[in-house]
Amino acid sequence: MRFGFTLPAPAIWDTSLPPWMPCARWSARVGGRGEVGTDARQVDDHHRLGSGLGIVGLHIGWLHGDAASSGLWSAGGPAGALASAGTGGLGLGRRSGEIGADNGGRVAPVSLVVDGGEAAVIDPGPSRLVGERVRESVACRFRARVRWVVNTHAHAENVLGNSAWAGLDAVARPPVVSGAATQAAMGQRCPACLASLTARVGGAAMAGTGIVLPDRVLRAGDVLPVGRMRLVVQPFERGHSEGDLVLWNPAHRVVWVGGLVYSRRVPELAQGRLDDWLVALDHLEALAPAHVVSAAVSSRERAGDLPEALSETRAYLMALRQGVLQAMDEGHQPQEAGLVPLPAFSSWAGYAQRHAFNVQRAWRELEPVWMDRAP
Repeated sequence: MRFGFTLPAPAIWDTSLPPWMPCARWSARVGGRGEVGTDARQVDDHHRLGSGLGIVGLHIGWLHGDAASSGLWSAGGPAGALASAGTGGLGLGRRSGEIGADNGGRVAPVSLVVDGGEAAVIDPGPSRLVGERVRESVACRFRARVRWVVNTHAHAENVLGNSAWAGLDAVARPPVVSGAATQAAMGQRCPACLASLTARVGGAAMAGTGIVLPDRVLRAGDVLPVGRMRLVVQPFERGHSEGDLVLWNPAHRVVWVGGLVYSRRVPELAQGRLDDWLVALDHLEALAPAHVVSAAVSSRERAGDLPEALSETRAYLMALRQGVLQAMDEGHQPQEAGLVPLPAFSSWAGYAQRHAFNVQRAWRELEPVWMDRAP
């Protein structure tokens, strides 16, 4: 899967070269003037454009299972200059599939917002190891300092990377920020989640990982400055988790939505609520975003359209809701095996692992709704 789009500033960069490279490896790829090196695999059939244009092509095939094909396609300009000149950038990193030893729990995007020598790290990943690679990439690739570490929701694969900054002195350590519900949920669940994730991916991948709770609570209307960039905190949602943080950059119509949006991957209702999730999608669509960064990274095809992943997520949730209510109308019981099959979504990642559980969660939520509407 390949796509590209234009942002006057910032540009969007894929910094997901596996693994996120430490300083020594970045310097090996940098020419005498600081230009990022390229090879045939990287440039491929993407455009080679002047860095000042802020146009970039991303190869994100790893979002759909092709981890080996991930790479960095810059506009050919100096990465350091991009940061110091304030051109800005957004970086994305993710491995595909379900959590396991083969990916170290790295199944959710790690996003960077970089401008004017400052960076925000949004959902720093599942472990100290991943967080440290992100931290080094910010310093070595962009020559920036991390001003914010943002936790959008309380899922282990998104937030345990906080520990990468825990050992820094007070001056160098950025604040870790989240909503109040996420902060509370992390305090309640993170010990069990850390143990569970370690059991699934192995001790080596989780070495040194501890629990670092957010130390600042965000509220709707707060603004996180990153250089000249402004990330505006939207009203919190309760769809994918107890408190889904939404960050909006109106200048470039980019919205970060935690785990509220998926692309050809079955959403997870473990801590979510179906009807609240659909309301959250209404709110996101009302923003008319050009780009959505979530469990998927999705961009609209043309002005006036919505990013496709928004529509895909709504389609699955609506089908789930309608299917559960229809099963109730037909007199089925929630314990029946294979209840509410959705063949249109059976090819999506995670269908076998999560769909039956989602049916049970939706059934429990919708039973009072069905009883109220019954004649």
